[in-house]
Amino acid sequence: MPGDRESVTSILLKIMGTKVKNTEIPLSLEQFHISEDYGFILPEPLRDLPVYYKPWMDIARNVPELISSHSLRLRIHDMPLLETHLLRTHRELRLAHLALSIMTMGYVWQEGERETVKVLPRSLSLPFCEVSQRLGLPPILIHADTVLANWKKRDPDGPFSMENLELLLTLPGGGSVRGFFLVTLLVELAAVPGLKSILDVINGVQYNDVAMVTKALDVVSQAIDSMKQAFKLMHEYVDPSIFYGIMRIYLSGWKDNPSMPEGLIYEGVQEKPMEFSGGSAAQSSILHCFDELLGVQHEGSNGAFLKRMRDYMPLSHKQFIENISSCPSLRSFVLQQADEHLTHTFEHCVARLVDFRNYHINIVTRYITIPASRAKQLRAYKQGLAEELDAIRSAPKALEERGTGGSGLMTFLKTVRDETKDTSISQCTIGNQVSPDPSITEIQKAASELTIE
Repeated sequence: MPGDRESVTSILLKIMGTKVKNTEIPLSLEQFHISEDYGFILPEPLRDLPVYYKPWMDIARNVPELISSHSLRLRIHDMPLLETHLLRTHRELRLAHLALSIMTMGYVWQEGERETVKVLPRSLSLPFCEVSQRLGLPPILIHADTVLANWKKRDPDGPFSMENLELLLTLPGGGSVRGFFLVTLLVELAAVPGLKSILDVINGVQYNDVAMVTKALDVVSQAIDSMKQAFKLMHEYVDPSIFYGIMRIYLSGWKDNPSMPEGLIYEGVQEKPMEFSGGSAAQSSILHCFDELLGVQHEGSNGAFLKRMRDYMPLSHKQFIENISSCPSLRSFVLQQADEHLTHTFEHCVARLVDFRNYHINIVTRYITIPASRAKQLRAYKQGLAEELDAIRSAPKALEERGTGGSGLMTFLKTVRDETKDTSISQCTIGNQVSPDPSITEIQKAASELTIE
């Protein structure tokens, strides 16, 4: 099938630029393959592929160990070229995409930023692009892989909790990798009531039902606050030095990355290098939904980046977001109604979203900004260091000012937060105070944990 395989690129690139058609309202979650119970999370992901794909799964399940022994690239070079037509269901394709993407990130970054590769071998690149084409996803590790389709319950009848969850596949970083992906999964789960209430808001606006809109917006506010509470678990389960020094590079892509300025050649797909952004929180559909619902406007390069990140989401999820944006404006509805309770509830919802984004800035300060500053100092430090500090010192220089998706991180987050504030009707949040940027005390506390003894 060489001829068929070589046509993958043109189809893939068309998918990445697909304009999604809007459908008529009223909307339902089911028509966009969104779960009533799990939202954008893939319910009950498969744990294994058909036996034919055992060569993939054997490698994918051992990526951290193979990277540690510097043998992952050798294993992938010896990997047979497998056909993809035996992958028949959506869940099979999602697990295949996860496995191939984990292998790809490990292959590219096995030796860190100094010994990157220019070519992804045919045995990996061809099936990865074919699976990506069938899913409408890019051939790189994305949020929909590592978070939405990368979980299992230890006890199938037990709760959806950190204690009862495990990853299907992982990357270097040990327990912090598990913590990072599963805490993010719990943030997604916390959003589900708000996601379902978006439909009530839209229908309430459509039918001019103020009470319905007000009640639904209150649920959205509560969901955003629940997301923040779940987000706080990051401090308990993820070590900043491990995240910054070990994990981040494996989430990095080959677009807007100084370590791979020319991109990556997918052998057998096309001769010209291709560029794709790495994993990013901006690839989570839920905040895009809330932004479109509340009328948050993201402008300039930041807006363009967020729009581009929708090409890194499952197509039906992207379609759902774009359908929300095509519905009558909620903000205009609130202004026209001039109902005090409705206006207050809308303002409260915007305030909660600002609060969530402030907390995200707080997290990024602790897990990226402070370690990046320490890394610069530690590179000049000649004596032996504690293991966690040595990890920070050896972290990639190219990521010091950037997110794994390629954006200028802190500037981007603060601009997105400020644009959310601008959505407020009254431009004030009296009675709904949001938390400020990370205080000096918070930053100093986090920094003190990294101090050399």
